[in-house]
Amino acid sequence: MSAGLEALRAEVAAWMAARLTGRFAPLVDRGHAGDGDALPELRKEWERTLAEGGWSCVGWPKEHGGRGFSIAEQVAFQEEYARAGGPGRLGHIGEGLVGPTLIAFGDDAQKTRFLPAIRDGLVFWSQGFSEPDAGSDLANIRTRARRDPATGDWLVSGQKVWTSLAHLSDWIFVLARCDEHSAGPKGLIFLLMPLAQPGVEIRPIRQIGGEAEFNAVFFDDARAGADCVVGAPGDGWRVAMALLGFERGVSTLGQQMGFARELDMIIALARENGPARDPAIRLRVARAWAGLRAMRAMAMRMLADEPDADARLEALGYKYHWSNWHRDLGRLGMDVAGLSGAIGGENDPRIEKLRKLFFFTRADTIYGGTNEIQLNIIAERGLGMPKEPRGSAG
Repeated sequence: MSAGLEALRAEVAAWMAARLTGRFAPLVDRGHAGDGDALPELRKEWERTLAEGGWSCVGWPKEHGGRGFSIAEQVAFQEEYARAGGPGRLGHIGEGLVGPTLIAFGDDAQKTRFLPAIRDGLVFWSQGFSEPDAGSDLANIRTRARRDPATGDWLVSGQKVWTSLAHLSDWIFVLARCDEHSAGPKGLIFLLMPLAQPGVEIRPIRQIGGEAEFNAVFFDDARAGADCVVGAPGDGWRVAMALLGFERGVSTLGQQMGFARELDMIIALARENGPARDPAIRLRVARAWAGLRAMRAMAMRMLADEPDADARLEALGYKYHWSNWHRDLGRLGMDVAGLSGAIGGENDPRIEKLRKLFFFTRADTIYGGTNEIQLNIIAERGLGMPKEPRGSAG
């Protein structure tokens, strides 16, 4: 590692250690998947503190308010942030998805209007993609957008579902169908919409672990301004696919550091309570450690400046790998927790964390693309195999 990267890691670690104390101490390791709606107001304050310290949007170009960090520098920041127990980022969708999409496809007015508020931790975003009949098959969306002839605005009607943190967000980006005669990826529009307006209803979805970080969002002629179209009407699919590419970016390294902290917690509990003496548990721990190392190697190849053909193939399989790995980690955690994981553990907060981990990871192989869809993508796009037969309507 270069001296510059070592210095950056030390700077991030020192800043985090100095800030995740006092009023922010309750945020350590909070707000991640399965705990996403925890301590929302304190986490919004944390986002503003990150921005004040210059640690928001570090990968954005300097001309758009970022620090222009290289991939290696972004990896260093993400890993040290997670290593310190940094809370789940309420600004992640704005910083990691909306911002890069506007930088790539937005006009100057949109960049001026939206980017500073994202960078400063003042406005929070949610993602309006999935629908009841269009999850992994995103091109099947039915939410409609029609032009208001009087104003030029777009009126949106339909439903989005599994919308992470919509109840804590100010704006949402929505993929909708602007050509009523279109099907599949054609005739779509990418819109930016405020959530606090007539015609928008947000209904929390209670999860098996008790949290409600996901929502169903209903639109009934909700309004998106004429100046809030990213790209052009009909170009929504191209914009959406680019956004999904940003979603699988550098933040995956921070996610992996969070996984490592979970694995470390499981190992410590196994050593204290005895399961570490079980050869079967030891084997599963070893496999988990090896799988995590493989995951990091995959991510680093994907993030290379000029990834080779194998790296591009690995990118198609990355979600399948990490989601199955994490689901298995949840099972391992509950097996290590034993009976306490099922009925007790009030005296050890790690038990409750492992219970939440187990419940939430049951969904890892579903959200963001089911295992079945991911395998089809690997086979068809990566290996060039014949496409799976699709039934015809009617």
